[in-house]
Amino acid sequence: MSILFKTRVLFVLSLLCIAPLVKGQSSDFTTETEMLLNRLNLENAGLHVVSKQDNLEATGKELLKYYKKRSFVKHPVTEGSSDINISEKDKKWANDALKHVFVGQPAYPSHFCGDDIDWNSRPVPDNEWVWQLNRMYFWNAMGKVYAKTSDERFAKEWCAQLVDWTNKNPRDEAHKYAWRSIEAGIRGRSWTGLFHQFIKSEHFTPEVLVAFMNSCYEHAEFLMTTYSSGSNWALMEAEGMAFIAFTFPEFKNSQKWKSEAILRLNKEMSLQVNADGHQRELAMGYHIGSIGWFYRTYELAKLNGLESAFPASFINSLEKMCEVPMKLGLPDGTNAQFGDAWAGEPMQYSEKFKDWSDRFNRKDFLFLATGGTQGTAPEQKAYALEESGLYSLRSGWNKNAVSMVLKCGPNGGGHCQPDNGTFTLYAGGRTLMPDSGSYIYSGNPEGRKWFRQTKSHQTLTLNGENTQYDPKLLLWQPGEDLDILVVENAGYDQLTHRRSVFFVDKRYFVIVDEAIGKATGDIDLHFQLAPGNAVFDHNRFSVNSDFKEGWNVLVRTQKQKGLELSEEEGWVSFEYTKKEPRPAFRYRLKKTSAQQPVHFTTLVTPYEKEIPDIKVKLDTLSKVSHDHLQITVTENGKKRIVKYNL
Repeated sequence: MSILFKTRVLFVLSLLCIAPLVKGQSSDFTTETEMLLNRLNLENAGLHVVSKQDNLEATGKELLKYYKKRSFVKHPVTEGSSDINISEKDKKWANDALKHVFVGQPAYPSHFCGDDIDWNSRPVPDNEWVWQLNRMYFWNAMGKVYAKTSDERFAKEWCAQLVDWTNKNPRDEAHKYAWRSIEAGIRGRSWTGLFHQFIKSEHFTPEVLVAFMNSCYEHAEFLMTTYSSGSNWALMEAEGMAFIAFTFPEFKNSQKWKSEAILRLNKEMSLQVNADGHQRELAMGYHIGSIGWFYRTYELAKLNGLESAFPASFINSLEKMCEVPMKLGLPDGTNAQFGDAWAGEPMQYSEKFKDWSDRFNRKDFLFLATGGTQGTAPEQKAYALEESGLYSLRSGWNKNAVSMVLKCGPNGGGHCQPDNGTFTLYAGGRTLMPDSGSYIYSGNPEGRKWFRQTKSHQTLTLNGENTQYDPKLLLWQPGEDLDILVVENAGYDQLTHRRSVFFVDKRYFVIVDEAIGKATGDIDLHFQLAPGNAVFDHNRFSVNSDFKEGWNVLVRTQKQKGLELSEEEGWVSFEYTKKEPRPAFRYRLKKTSAQQPVHFTTLVTPYEKEIPDIKVKLDTLSKVSHDHLQITVTENGKKRIVKYNL
């Protein structure tokens, strides 16, 4: 930097402190402008004209003029501006926001936060509401509506709200509700898109620009100080920092932010994504989110000529991540909602699969994106994600197929549940035995606790206690007319649950559950059905759903001495904060000695119209933990042997 240039910059900064304020500009604005100029590299091409201005008004105008004209920075919003789709929800949220009626956690009603906005407004006790209020989903809606309609009401109100938020929410202890690193990361990405959507508006003034850019700087600097490695938070932190760095290369520290963000994302791809492609927290919603957090920053880098910052291994892992919802999704496109996940809507990933099919040239992704009208069905019908402990068995790739997804994996952290051995069953267009889900995060601790019990899942317990995570795959043997899966979880001290699943003729399941070890007590085998009526036959130890139309399921356990069948409390949550009752039951055997063998042999058969005439009998289990197992299946009087040897 030349001496003359430095002198000019210092002269401008001194003027900022003493120059008379223009109408509508405060001393705070003067200070904020000076702060911003100190944070910018004024030698950057295009910014030199800013440093040559002799007064505050001209400096602000030139800086704004620079950003209104700047075109060399690429962003997904600018590249896809002609493809904006506005939903009815977008319209409602945007119009509500004009009246300061904001959405926080979307499961709750929108709330009026005051004419003088209270960004810490708490209409419900759930902290998720105020945290997500400060993610500003409604701003994203306002940006989309404005970009589509050019209605200046949305630009004017957004600019006012942006300045209001930055004034009221400094990064300090009193405002930590707004400054968790996850919210900072989310804002870092979304705000850069809003910048591109609103920058051309007449209401985007120098005051708005200064407030916006200083806050972006604060966000990036804050994200540099926090790194939640191993968690999905780390991805949002890095993404927010990357988007600010790429969008504003004029900041002196932008290269540092950019390098750190890319370094973290490359590192987290190795740390967080298992070899089988599943994100380590083992909850489908966070897995899908992680694909986006990795993918969007890669695409941003590619748009700006920095694709090489991500190695081929990163892209390969990303493709494998995109395979997971194909491998584990139910036939209608919903999820097995293990952990903190929700089933979602049928065909919910259609747009994502279309995007992925284009990115990776995958015909199987295209098949899923179009409901089978284009592309090619996946070659396999059975998948084992061994490191993640997730297994999928299905009869076909149409929406009426029979499908079971089973979980027996490692501890995935706070979004995981102690539910090893559990499964979700789907058939005939209906999820007949859904996982319980998770219900809520922080607004109802006891409610959340209920859903996180082992006995709230389709698996085995000792004395009703929660299990530990200690999984093992013993056998994975898919076949044309018989798939076999055998897993274990050493869930208790001195007691291991072994679950053997036979998928017979791609129509029904025979499940053998063994309690192996010296521990004694009540051995319970828990099952839950979809909401609706259920028919209990205590004499035959069977329970079946009772839908008047469509498919049902029968669960029947082989009779043995001491076996009990009892109803249990049952709930399922398909949406955050909402739960509904459902039939639940357990089979119980009392284990009274260390040597006593305990096992259950259960038929789980989906059916349409009539209950099928199928009986199962365990043939070869004089004691538990044998390495071989044989079952006689009798259907309509015809016998068949299914077995395995480990």
